[in-house]
Amino acid sequence: MAESTLNIGNKITKLRELRGMKQETLARELGISQQAVSKIEQSADVDGDALEKIAKILGVTADAIRNFSEEAVVNYFNTFNDNSTNNGAVYAFNSTFNPIDKLIEVFEENKKLYEQLLQSEREKVEILRSKK
Repeated sequence: MAESTLNIGNKITKLRELRGMKQETLARELGISQQAVSKIEQSADVDGDALEKIAKILGVTADAIRNFSEEAVVNYFNTFNDNSTNNGAVYAFNSTFNPIDKLIEVFEENKKLYEQLLQSEREKVEILRSKK
């Protein structure tokens, strides 16, 4: 669907789908029927108050719905791949260590501690045997 054909209803549909929300869920949150949501999503325009309520439920602003574009969504998701920040929030996390290496280190440390404990127990047994 070309950007120029995205009316406000189409934009609501796209945002709802991106949120993984069904029409039934949006309808329940709005206190209307699923058919009413379907009608809204086919509309070229939506009343300001209704748009505000829909935006709040979708976790965006009314302006975000009005200005929605699929290109912007693609650009947003691309930020997860390039260490970018958006509004001061970091969306990409690059570890400075290999978690597998850390796990192996912990296992090795655990193994050493177990061997020390085992050696200590052997020494206790020898001391007890020698006192008999």
